[in-house]
Amino acid sequence: MHLPRQLGPLHDLPDTPEAYDAVLADVTEQALARLTPEGSLEHPDCDDDIGDTSLGITSLLAFAWQRTKDDRLPEAVRRSLAFHLRERVYVDDNPGYPNLRVRNSGLPYARYTLAAGAHPIGDWPSTVWALLQAVNLLDAADGVVDDAQRAELLDVARGYWRWLTEATFFNPQEAGNQAIGCVVGGLMLARHLPPEEGESVRTRAIELYVERIRDHRVADRGALLPPEHGGAYDNNYGPISLSFLAQAHRVSGAEMFAEDGEALARYIDARLTNGGFDNGGPRYSEQHSAFESVLGLRYFGARIGSDLGRYRGDSRWARHAVKDDGGVDGHFAWMLIWQIQDTTRWHREPSTALARHQLRAGTVSVAFDDRMTPALVEAAGTYYLPAAVNRQHGFGPVVDGFLLCRPMGEVRVRDLRAGGLTAKLVTKPAVGRDHVLRHVRSLYVTDGTNLWMTVAVERLPGTPYLLAGLPYAADDGDRVRRTSDAEVVAAGELRLTHPESEGVDHFDARSQQTQEQAAFALAADPRGYGNPDEGWRHLVSSTALEAGPVPDGPEDLHVFAVRYGPGRQFLPTFEQSASGLTVRTEAFTAVIGEAAGDAHGEPELTLHA
Repeated sequence: MHLPRQLGPLHDLPDTPEAYDAVLADVTEQALARLTPEGSLEHPDCDDDIGDTSLGITSLLAFAWQRTKDDRLPEAVRRSLAFHLRERVYVDDNPGYPNLRVRNSGLPYARYTLAAGAHPIGDWPSTVWALLQAVNLLDAADGVVDDAQRAELLDVARGYWRWLTEATFFNPQEAGNQAIGCVVGGLMLARHLPPEEGESVRTRAIELYVERIRDHRVADRGALLPPEHGGAYDNNYGPISLSFLAQAHRVSGAEMFAEDGEALARYIDARLTNGGFDNGGPRYSEQHSAFESVLGLRYFGARIGSDLGRYRGDSRWARHAVKDDGGVDGHFAWMLIWQIQDTTRWHREPSTALARHQLRAGTVSVAFDDRMTPALVEAAGTYYLPAAVNRQHGFGPVVDGFLLCRPMGEVRVRDLRAGGLTAKLVTKPAVGRDHVLRHVRSLYVTDGTNLWMTVAVERLPGTPYLLAGLPYAADDGDRVRRTSDAEVVAAGELRLTHPESEGVDHFDARSQQTQEQAAFALAADPRGYGNPDEGWRHLVSSTALEAGPVPDGPEDLHVFAVRYGPGRQFLPTFEQSASGLTVRTEAFTAVIGEAAGDAHGEPELTLHA
């Protein structure tokens, strides 16, 4: 089976003016064929996320008219705008909406679903989206919308902003992408208002960003990130937040949007594999965005000098939102407009800067979590997740069922490049159930094709082994397929084990279940509301690679050595001396300094090809 939404890299989509004109031409023909006598441009199957969708296609038609002057479009724009103003602007409170600060305000808002009280929780983001559709239409209104309609639309947009910022709690779902989108709506609206009013709205938008978003950023992997549905980052919504930060910078010129966007972009770059696969988040685990992410990944990829376009998007939404039949949906239509307006081109080369939470070269990559334990390993087109044993997750030595990967003190990192090799040494103090402090030294070396992992720790009791990952997925052309196979060799005994118990808290890689499905099954709340990252942490056991210690290793150490990827025979040797542990493989010789490191306690590493 293939993962449903991990499709092609986003930078593979043509983004020339001619390609975008073809997209707009297709949208135009679909919209003109769909336009109802009442003026609706909604997809017939649209149910939720509906309150802004007709207006979104209207804005695309107005934008297309500015580029093509197709004489069929002005009438369609006016009719469909009239439909939205007449049928999709609500001023009576939605029964059951829990986030109002002012009841019966009479201010306009958009509904997530049309039936009163059916699903009111989604009205806040739907109103943000409606505001953004409205300001995009206002931007393209000259010559296609008459003065009366334009004035009415501006008044509604002004009302949307007031409803979002006065009548309701701001950002009630703690969703960074929605909140930054609201700020962008205010910044764009301000340009259409009289100067004094416009400056007031702009100032308020900036204040909201600083006080309600920027000041509440969440730390993860050394970066401060806009919180997303209660977590630090979501691999669906995080790149969408990046697009909103790009638009905020484009519209306002405020440097803080560029600074925060670059920080988020570097974070995405560090956690993203070469192949563009990523997983995890407090709302979705594997449901990637597509056209919604293009603006931010392209804009900030160029600014930080890295190939963020390798991000695997859901190419079914390559250009715009679609329904199951492939028909265009107006949801998030502004993102298509913005990415057409932005002339930034994809930066296609990897960044050469060293990153603490990433090791990357050629087709090999390791993304590290906050504890500097691998969160995702990629080698030979296969992706490995942290394995689980006794509710403990990660990569590292296991002794008597206890995983030594949680640091009890400062984690030190040394990066090195030499002779075409890229290496990272991670040293962390760890305490086992016996309360003995040990220093776990993990060396990761890659030549761009293979990844060598060597882990050394003071002698352990019993029969320890190295938990070396959960083989989960593999590249298959433009798709990613589920797998339980692994092209891995070890210097000691290597086993691929599977859970002996059944149930949702035991993940067997041979099953047809995805990580996201398992994570939501373990989450506290229903799918779409629960935190899959939190749910996945409840996993008791999983399929796992288990590597025994190397035979004839140094007397006072347990050493584990694994190679991911193809290659010649793997017969590494290890020698302990006063200078440290010498590791010799078919590709390199490395010397890992003693745990105490240099005079400042930093780890010492030498490397020769």
